[in-house]
Amino acid sequence: MSFTKKTIKDIKLSGKTILLRADYNVPLSKDGKITDDYRIQQSLPTIKYLIDKKCRVVICAHLGRPDGRRDLKYSLQPVAKRLEKLLGKKVYFTPITVGDVAKKAVNKLKDGQVLILENLRFNPEEEENDKKFAKELASLADIFVEDGFGIVHRAHASTEGVTKYLPSVAGLLLEKEVSTIRDIIDNPRHPLMAIVGGAKISDKIEILKKFIKLADVLVIGGAMANTFMKAKGIDIAKSLSDTDDVPMAKEIMRLAELEAKKRKFIFYLPQDSVVVSKVDKFAKTRIVDWDAHLIATLENYPKRPPRSAFQLNKEDIIVDIGPFSGAFIAGCMQLVNTVVWNGTMGITETPSVDGPVGPFAHGTELMIEALVGEFGHRPYSLIGGGDTAGYIQERGMVKYFNHVSTGGGASLDLLAGKKLPGVEALKDK
Repeated sequence: MSFTKKTIKDIKLSGKTILLRADYNVPLSKDGKITDDYRIQQSLPTIKYLIDKKCRVVICAHLGRPDGRRDLKYSLQPVAKRLEKLLGKKVYFTPITVGDVAKKAVNKLKDGQVLILENLRFNPEEEENDKKFAKELASLADIFVEDGFGIVHRAHASTEGVTKYLPSVAGLLLEKEVSTIRDIIDNPRHPLMAIVGGAKISDKIEILKKFIKLADVLVIGGAMANTFMKAKGIDIAKSLSDTDDVPMAKEIMRLAELEAKKRKFIFYLPQDSVVVSKVDKFAKTRIVDWDAHLIATLENYPKRPPRSAFQLNKEDIIVDIGPFSGAFIAGCMQLVNTVVWNGTMGITETPSVDGPVGPFAHGTELMIEALVGEFGHRPYSLIGGGDTAGYIQERGMVKYFNHVSTGGGASLDLLAGKKLPGVEALKDK
């Protein structure tokens, strides 16, 4: 299904003042510097198009979670400076979001100039979808352009409320994101593998159910896999999990088992894991093979493997998938045409002792190697935003994937077949 909403290419824009909703919720270092500008880069085609049409571009966005208070560590001023560098032209900034000061800043703009308003979320009315606040935003422009894919699953004043007061269309990034992800759902190229990680099953229950029906292989990784193992009665010691999600894990496994009886469908949980007694870059790791109590190895034959080979100690923490699991998943990738991936395989944020790869990121790295064709076959790859996209961006590997989404929750909701308030509110073609 093609994109059904009007875009900036469908309307007359010349000389208009545009309110552009972008997603500039970028990661910051402890000293307030932008560590990854991928989302800013992805907004450039829309901004350049509007500049070429001699529009006055007023950008609104949010950064972090200031909880409706003015907190300068979340100011968009550093974003304005980075955008200025990427555009190669002056980007103006106003420390106010709405009101007389903002209006004066907008009125000073000339055709083809760009202004960024201060963080939307310095105002509690933004997330409340307050009508008065939305109307104030709308009063700054002639046309609203929604281009912040990462936020369209939220019905906020700047995503849904403002559309009631201005002609509203999609930007180029939003059109690309929605069209690409919908194509996976509407025209899947089988065999299709879905890899789902993250911490909470409850956050991804709908997408898991969707993939049981849509995918040929569904792989569970990351901390989410710990909850599934807990649901199977495996002692995961001090590993991150969510006890409240155990019933959901059991339900997902039940549905997967039923689906496997109907057709060729694989539901895969890690068969081995990397464990430590403390999450530290110098920690000593060991491999736990969850099936070791069933497999007699040559080393131990005819005796059973030692308990430590297949069980955790009281202080143990699972930090990554094991080498056998990684090899199995990478091998499956050589046999599929499409891979949708959301959620890293282990703890990727622990810094490395030596080199770019952290001590618990090897499972995630193996997934990347398999997806970019290191082992011969290169399936179509869709990275569903979130931590996975962040890690790939940090590693400088974005260009090797077919599509790396700028939206985490939005991409998951779209894949699950949910409607996105910020998209639904736009004008139809």
